[in-house]
Amino acid sequence: MEYTTQMEAARNGIYTEEMKAVAQKENMEVGELCRLLAEGRAIIPCNKNHRGIRPNGIGAMLTTKINVNLGVSRDCKDLDAEMEKVNSAVALGAEAIMDLSSYGDTQKFRRKLCGECPAMIGTVPIYDAVVYYHKPLKEIRAEEWIDIVRMHAEDGVDFMTIHCGINRETAEKFKRNKRLTNIVSRGGSIIFAWMEMTGEENPFYAQFDEILKICRQYDVTLSLGDACRPGCLKDATDASQMEELILLGELTKRAWSRDVQVMIEGPGHMPLDQVAANMKIQETLCHGAPFYVLGPLVTDVAPGYDHITAAIGGAVAAMNGAAFLCYVTPAEHLRLPDVEDVKEGIIASRIAAHAADVAKGLAGARDWDDAMSTARKKLDWEQMFSLAVDPEKARRYRSEAAPEKEDTCSMCGNFCAVKNMNRILDGEIVSIFDE
Repeated sequence: MEYTTQMEAARNGIYTEEMKAVAQKENMEVGELCRLLAEGRAIIPCNKNHRGIRPNGIGAMLTTKINVNLGVSRDCKDLDAEMEKVNSAVALGAEAIMDLSSYGDTQKFRRKLCGECPAMIGTVPIYDAVVYYHKPLKEIRAEEWIDIVRMHAEDGVDFMTIHCGINRETAEKFKRNKRLTNIVSRGGSIIFAWMEMTGEENPFYAQFDEILKICRQYDVTLSLGDACRPGCLKDATDASQMEELILLGELTKRAWSRDVQVMIEGPGHMPLDQVAANMKIQETLCHGAPFYVLGPLVTDVAPGYDHITAAIGGAVAAMNGAAFLCYVTPAEHLRLPDVEDVKEGIIASRIAAHAADVAKGLAGARDWDDAMSTARKKLDWEQMFSLAVDPEKARRYRSEAAPEKEDTCSMCGNFCAVKNMNRILDGEIVSIFDE
């Protein structure tokens, strides 16, 4: 039987090559993965035009995946520098790259990504429409927004953020329920402004069936965007966020009826004590579709360190059901990240994702930690370096403060508990000061 999307194949009991590759990577039976895909609880974003992609699964019972946002802007438009970040991100283990370019020949960079990068590629068509048409926002016609979605699908993009969860009705409710930081989503703010200036309905909502037709043709996964995600702790879990989530749940069912894969985007900024509950609310309102979260950032006061605030929230979110973490770098809220910022953001997100996978009890997740602990017990420094999430940094830190004795570190020296316990349990004499 012929199939159009991974979801359609799964619903017809067809095990695609992508399913087989993901199941092997996840150490699970392909039949179990097929069931999750059929139910919409897992996805394999994999555009038919993206050659050379290494398929990955996102969703329930799968390891937590990492996305990296990149792309040129008017102030930083070096395409070679962005490709350096892409290559670094893939080498560091990121499973997805989102091209958020907002200046210049965006299609050239997007096609280069889809032609050369093995990671999943995501985009936000609403940004590109503003760049592509190069005219005042209010003069962009409704059908022109949809034409950009089609262009991205043809170019090979695996998933797209579509801001269809805010419409004329919910926009009016947003205006009645005042927020401290209003709408902080770039795409959300653009479509809100367009609706206000034109008086028209959000075209991504009004023409949702046309978008589904495009996504089904190329097997593009819909990432239903959270235009009203909270941009500060005070706005978290408010009426606007919840209204949008309810609407996204309705649109999820419409997408599934066309065998189109879906994930839901989530907060944002949020107090730590609200994160777990938000994951459960999303799971209920959006029928178990995979949840893709930015952070959440659990405090608003750490510019320069927001990779840490996001990792804290991301670990709690993933432990409670989030499937996909969008990295946050130390440059968040401040500038376009450089290569080092990208690295720090990815490492922080990978730590959060792995900590959550261990907490969820995923098969094999703890093996990595146990191997590191074994190497530490043996004082096998080379093995510790090779197992570290960032081997380069671990090796550099040790070399910058070389210990007097190779079997210790410069922190403990002869007081090393591991060394002394190994020796005493082997029947040796421990004499710390005169060694």
